[in-house]
Amino acid sequence: MSGWIDAHCHLQDQFVSADSSFADAVAATLARARDAGVERAIVIGTDVETSRQALEIAAGGSPIDLYATVGLHPHEATHDLEPIAELARGGNSRLVGIGECGLDYYYEHSPRARQLEAFAAQVRLAHELDLALVIHARDAFDDLLGVLHAEGTPARSVVHCFTGGPGDAENCLAAGCDISVSGIVTFKNAEALREAVRHVPLERLHVETDSPFLAPVPNRGKANEPAFVAVVGEFVARLRGESLDEVRDATAANTARLFGLPAA
Repeated sequence: MSGWIDAHCHLQDQFVSADSSFADAVAATLARARDAGVERAIVIGTDVETSRQALEIAAGGSPIDLYATVGLHPHEATHDLEPIAELARGGNSRLVGIGECGLDYYYEHSPRARQLEAFAAQVRLAHELDLALVIHARDAFDDLLGVLHAEGTPARSVVHCFTGGPGDAENCLAAGCDISVSGIVTFKNAEALREAVRHVPLERLHVETDSPFLAPVPNRGKANEPAFVAVVGEFVARLRGESLDEVRDATAANTARLFGLPAA
């Protein structure tokens, strides 16, 4: 069943492991995605090197259509943002977003003040370049929404790998953000997330893998990959009581709109 878009994946060399070369490993991963019905994917940057690689991977030949973002993850918030901004301003035709960026108060690998500064700066960069904003939020919704209120939410923004409950989803939607769902929705302990996903308007919903992390049941424990976005989509369709065609077509259209992708 073709037509899926993986709204968020990591295919850079630090995330893809195999006995073969990196190029061969990525090609095999993307061939499996094509065979699983995935037509497009967004390769996400998290620091300078992964952002550069995201652009390179998206520009290379691929069995599916690839696009890229550049960004500074909250874990990397102590690093200089200027090289990311330079990449963003470079006019690359495959660049479709800023991020992933945001706040992570669960691990707190960077001081909160630096996370807030880096996030606000990337919100401003998304505004400046009229690019989508890809947001990471973990245990930090109040401060995250405060930054968006202060800076203004970019017109095309998404909270990726959403892990909150219904109230968090309502607040993010009200702030102007879409919601993207990963394999976490299939986990046994994710009932609050499932309740939130049941009530997100279909026109504001996306599906992703966040590969190589968070493989959905029944693949949990394996390395995740874009091919598994169809598994997430199938689970979401059952959860919401909607047809698989409806969820696939709507989420693909939503992600294409969010990132300003050309017509398929």
